[in-house]
Amino acid sequence: QAQLVESGGGSVQAGGSLRLSCVASKHTYNSDCLAWYRQTPGKEREGVAIIDERGTTTYADSVKGRFTISKDNAKNTLYLQMNSLKPEDTAMYYCAADWGLTVPYCADLIATAEFGIRGQGTQVTVVS
Repeated sequence: QAQLVESGGGSVQAGGSLRLSCVASKHTYNSDCLAWYRQTPGKEREGVAIIDERGTTTYADSVKGRFTISKDNAKNTLYLQMNSLKPEDTAMYYCAADWGLTVPYCADLIATAEFGIRGQGTQVTVVS
């Protein structure tokens, strides 16, 4: 049974918005750190946003002020609201979870973008 299942990707014009969703199994949803990261072919993965068990959020500088990560405990679902999209936001977006055992704070995982569990990804394409 898949632990993380993303949806909501697609193609959008620059300046537009998309909302990604990630339904998690109950156990995975209770991870200390829930996150979104992205990757394009030939490039390293980039941590985009992360939320810890207390609801504290951290964002990559490249998306601050444009993206919002949130979660719905009743639905075991993680979201990423993406506004003012740019062509450079084009990537495969992955939902991820981690128990945060290797770092002092969940926010530290933004830099490494290495998580214990990830979904299958959803493609976001922003056209100019």
